[in-house]
Amino acid sequence: MTATSSSPAAHRRTFHHALANTLVASVVNATVWFAVTFWVYLETRSVFATGVVAGMFLGLTALSGVWFGGLVDRYRKRNVMLGSSAVSLVLYGASLVVYLAAGPEPFRDPASPVLWGLVLLLMSGVIVGNIRGIAMSTVVTLLVPESGRDRANGMVGTTTGVSFLVTSVISGLLIGLSGMLSVILVALALTAAVIVHLTALSIPEVRAVRTAGDDSHRTDLRGTIALVAAVPGLLALIAFSTINNFLGGILMALADPYGLSLVSVEVWGLLFGVLSTGFIIGGLLISKRGLGSNPVRTLLLANLVLWSVCSVFALRSSIVLLAVGFFIYLCVVPYAEASEQTVLQKVVPFERQGRVFGFAQSVEQAASPLTAFLISPIAQFVFVPFMTTGAGAEVLGPWFGTGPERGLALLFTIAGILGLILTLVAFASRHYRRLSRRYLEGAEQAAPVEPAAEPGGRELAAA
Repeated sequence: MTATSSSPAAHRRTFHHALANTLVASVVNATVWFAVTFWVYLETRSVFATGVVAGMFLGLTALSGVWFGGLVDRYRKRNVMLGSSAVSLVLYGASLVVYLAAGPEPFRDPASPVLWGLVLLLMSGVIVGNIRGIAMSTVVTLLVPESGRDRANGMVGTTTGVSFLVTSVISGLLIGLSGMLSVILVALALTAAVIVHLTALSIPEVRAVRTAGDDSHRTDLRGTIALVAAVPGLLALIAFSTINNFLGGILMALADPYGLSLVSVEVWGLLFGVLSTGFIIGGLLISKRGLGSNPVRTLLLANLVLWSVCSVFALRSSIVLLAVGFFIYLCVVPYAEASEQTVLQKVVPFERQGRVFGFAQSVEQAASPLTAFLISPIAQFVFVPFMTTGAGAEVLGPWFGTGPERGLALLFTIAGILGLILTLVAFASRHYRRLSRRYLEGAEQAAPVEPAAEPGGRELAAA
């Protein structure tokens, strides 16, 4: 498992091991997150409580991104990933102690401090795992030649799809088996295994050279924003990617209610599990064929497809139309995500990539819950009545349909059209042309130049 030479083959093997290690860690952390949500609802029967869990996760993710990115930039990538898993292991161990010591009664009360103390411990263990996603993006820069990074990012997207596909199934089975006890025990065992595997893996590391007076190492928000703003068009790239997350927020809030208005919960759950393979297929296609010569263009083209799907998959009350639309959506999402990663890996200097990836994560993660929070009351109090008893039912009803479900459908369609317009404006902007030109010209290489020995390993240069 230890890289023994600086050959491309050795780097490729190291990348595959790091990717597999991250996949297992991601599945563990995502399983804990899903399981906590299921368990809290089953214990308390409180929808509000599960909403708090989701808000806690998304809020902490958005707030921690910049700081996590700073850690990735300051320390060796393998050490950061090891530290992430070690902290998760400690937090999961503390959760086991609390769970066993408290007994079942406190967990049935949604106002119980013991319940929320346990939730906070478990969620913190999950959140710390987000460091790995940031670190893995920089590991791609370290180990993969520039010409192959789009394909490597496609592989990363495939692992994300795999973890998404299996997580809900695993967490549901574990909760049904013995509640949170089995979830925590599995998390402890697999996290320990991840640490053992990563300890035996040597990732070639480099040390960036800083000039006198260079304050690019700052990890505060103001310094990070200044760092991002220093790269022409980079804020625009993050904005382009955030557009996708606004759509994600709409789907987060409305997809389940709309789908459940068409089919039973059993059919919807099974269907969504099958459709999730689209994420894997998209990642595999990227890993085989790449993203084209201009990933910035690919990102915006992906946005056009995503918003087009949103504007048409609810035009009729059809589960087939909805399923086809969702499948296309999930196939295309990896293209948008891999495009952003590939551009950042080239236009951002390596020693600053952690903070930029962390900042992008914070901004983009904040978009989905914000949209979900805003769109839910709009749907409930404006669009549903409009298409049930309001003017919309009279004017649009004869060809669009009436009822609460058609209110949600109308909102999807309008959101899709607005997203299309926004993406076309982005295509015509000078920010798009500027960033595309910067990427194509390769004005600033992201590869580091000064090798430093990995403790206990050999001195290796970056790929």
